[in-house]
This record gives sequence, C-alpha cells and structure tokens, in this order.
Amino acid sequence: MNGDEDGRQSRGTSPDSPATTHDLLSRVHLIGIGGAGMSGIARILLARGRQVSGSDARDSRTVLALRTQGAAVAVGHEEPNLDQLESGPSAVVISTAIETENPELAEARRRGVPVLGRAEALAALMRDHRVACVTGTHGKTSTTSMLTVALQHCRLDPSFAIGGDLNESGANAHHGEGGLFVAEADESDGSFLVFSPSVAVVTNVEPDHLDHHGTTDAYVEVFERFVERIEPGGVLIAGTDDPGAAALADRAERSGVRVRRYGTAVEGTEDARVVSYEPRHGGGAVRLRLGESDPLELYVSVPGEHMAANAVAALLAGIELGADPAELLDGLAAFGGVRRRFEFKGRADGVRVYDDYAHHPTEVRAQLRAARTEVDSGRIVVAFQPHLFSRTAAFAEEFGAALAEADEVVVLDVYGAREQPQPGVSGQLIADAVPLSADRVHYEPSITEVAPRLAGLARPGDIVLTMGAGDVTMLGPEILTEIDSRDGARSPSSSES
Repeated sequence: MNGDEDGRQSRGTSPDSPATTHDLLSRVHLIGIGGAGMSGIARILLARGRQVSGSDARDSRTVLALRTQGAAVAVGHEEPNLDQLESGPSAVVISTAIETENPELAEARRRGVPVLGRAEALAALMRDHRVACVTGTHGKTSTTSMLTVALQHCRLDPSFAIGGDLNESGANAHHGEGGLFVAEADESDGSFLVFSPSVAVVTNVEPDHLDHHGTTDAYVEVFERFVERIEPGGVLIAGTDDPGAAALADRAERSGVRVRRYGTAVEGTEDARVVSYEPRHGGGAVRLRLGESDPLELYVSVPGEHMAANAVAALLAGIELGADPAELLDGLAAFGGVRRRFEFKGRADGVRVYDDYAHHPTEVRAQLRAARTEVDSGRIVVAFQPHLFSRTAAFAEEFGAALAEADEVVVLDVYGAREQPQPGVSGQLIADAVPLSADRVHYEPSITEVAPRLAGLARPGDIVLTMGAGDVTMLGPEILTEIDSRDGARSPSSSES
C-alpha cells in the first residue's frame, strides 16, 4: 500500500494496530462531522457512550441531530474547536473533504493527537463483531441498506454504517446489540483496505475513480487486495453477470477463497441463479434458485433489475450471517429504499419528480431503464449533472449513450467537487454525445435556470428525474413549485374560455 492509498493514513499519526485504534476512541473530534460517512461514525460513538465533538462548514439537520444526541459541534473550522471536550480529544478523525492545511488538523498534529481517516475509525468500531462489507463500482449503498433492513426484520439488530439514509429509520448508522456489523466499503480511494470482513459482497467491478487510481488495472487490483483481506473461513459473494466481478470471483476461488455467486448463468450448489425478473408497478419480482432448491420469489419494492440483483446479493449475505432465508425474503420485500436512490420528491399537475444519485454511465442507464417501467404513456425527462471533470472527460461518450434512454435530456455543467476545472471540459461534452435529435437535448450551464427549463418541458404523465452526485439533488422542490406556478398561470385563461 502506498503512502496515501488507504485514504488518509499518511496525514496523521496513525496507530499501529486495530486494538490501539480502538483504545483511542474515548474522546473523539471529527472534522467534517456533518458528512454522510462522518456523521455515521459520530452516531455509533455516541451510542457507545464515547465523548464526541466535531466541526462542519455549515449547520445542517445532521449537525442539529448530532447535537441533540450529545455531540458538541462547532460551525466553521478553527483551532479552538479541539477544546470543546473538557480533556481534549484522544483522537481526531478526518473526512475525505478535509484539506491538509485545515487549522484543526494542523493543531492536532502540533499537539501530537493521533489522526485517523474515517475508514480507520470505522474499522476500530467493527472490532469484536462479525463483519459484512459491501463494495463495488455501483449498488453498494442500496445493497448494504437492503441487507441491513433484512437483518433487522430477522431481529438480529446489526450495527451498520451506510453511505445513505435508510427510508425506514432516516439514519445512516446505528449501534446494534446483535454482534453483527454491516458496512458499505468505499473503493474510491482504497480506504476499504483497512477492513477485514467475514462476508464480502462485490456487486460489480467497472472502471471508475481513475482520478485516484490512475488506470483501470490499478482500480481492478484494489478489489483483489480487498478480497485478500477476507478473514480465514470467510466468503466472497460476487455478482457474476458483471464481467469484472465474475473475473474477480474466479481469481479469488483459485486462491482458496470460498465464493458464492449470483446471476443469470451460475450453476454451483451455493450459488443464487436468477431465473426471471418481472417489473411490477413500484418494484419488481425475481424468481431464483438457491443451489438445487425449488424456485423462490423475491419481491423488491424499488424498481429496476439492478435493484433486484442487489437484493439477491443481500439475501446471500444474510444467509451467510446466519439469518433464516424465508425471513430474509420478507425483510427484503419490506425494504423502503434509500435517500437519493430514485427518491420520490413529489407530484404536480400529473408530473412525478424523482431524484437519484447515479453518476456513472452504467448507473445512469440502469436507473433510466428502471424509470421507464414506471411510466405508462408519459415520458422521462432527465436533468443530469456530471460529477468531476476527470470523470466527465473520461466517460463523456458513455454518458451520452446512457442518457439516450430518456426522452428529453437537460445536461448541467460539471459539479467539480474536489477538482479544479479542466480546459475544454464541461457538460457540453456530454450533451453533444447524446444520440437524440437536437431539439430533445439541452445544455443548461446555469443551475438557476434548470427548474424553469424542466417545468417547461414536462407534461402530465411524465417523470422528471434529477440525477447526479452534486447539488442537483436540491432542485426537486423548486421544480415542483415551477410546475405549480405554470399551471396557476394557465388557469385564468382556461376558466375564461
């Protein structure tokens, strides 16, 4: 592992062993505590009776909730924030968004306070649990969430840490009493290499995050190294309809790792073979065989064949963790979704508005196809916000082809996140690559103009879908307001006629 491949180990005085890391987590200060991953760490620490402080760039519902649970949280990043706990922090945990010159990070180093990356802290919290980690280029949040909800239905009360909020509980993390720990494992920066799961799920392996990994080969290699970290006697569960995951499973099996596969063409006695998938309004049904068993039906209350595949992965993982298959099936049927995964935002004038996190071409295509099963005579109007200049430059043609699954396409400008702009790289690259007629593809670089544009395009019966990993998620209410305003403006003329 190179100096920063685990995400942040090179930034602080990383402890030598998981036991030492575990001992450090008595008084913890989290920089960037309001983020999805960091807030989950804070929730678990608070539930375990640890002292927690933190800071974030702005107030939010998450920050307010953490304060209610007992955390001391400051807004803004300043050196004195490290003194919110009476005795000062025993460790500082940093998120991926924290720059090396952050004043709190610099002060922690000056004081000699150990600094941990989020994944390191999470690995310490997993100690003394049986761990299931879910990773993959796509689907890891949904699959982790499905597995968690299914295990809760089986009354196993797992601890969990997920990259999104469960619709059932509204939370992204929980300290459970069941001795199990379910975690989403992030491959984007290699930080999942600090985990040692008993059950590892790999949904798929497809090139992404090349801004960090550099090459496709390096990206694939990090999954191989993750599989090497499976505990002796553990199992890899792999989605073999994906070529990358199928090849990973074959290599793992040759190295002596036990493998359970799921997909449409698997034949092993421990495999889950998908016999058929039938879309149903608001979801879908899978018929599958576990080994040589009679066919089972798995209902999923979220649309899309990709979501059904995620549910099959969760079923196999739950079985490996000791849950009853019949109860798991019931639990998976009760799964209500995750925020930002085809999340319903509202309806106006017969137009339904959804929001989705898809930010890779494969995810975009899969979600648009899933949305297609939810419209009758209407159309799909998508507003896509590219995420990262590097990803836009690398996959512009693929994004364009995927967006052609919609009927009307609005492409926003790039949400740069942690990257600086690149000359010649904008949302226009993707708009130009969409193989639809010019009157159905619109490049809108001003985010303030997107909601009016969508309201002007949408008709009763349509689905409007905002899509991307950036601030496009904020547009749902504005779109609904614009549609309502449009209808209100029409009503006087309608009544006069």
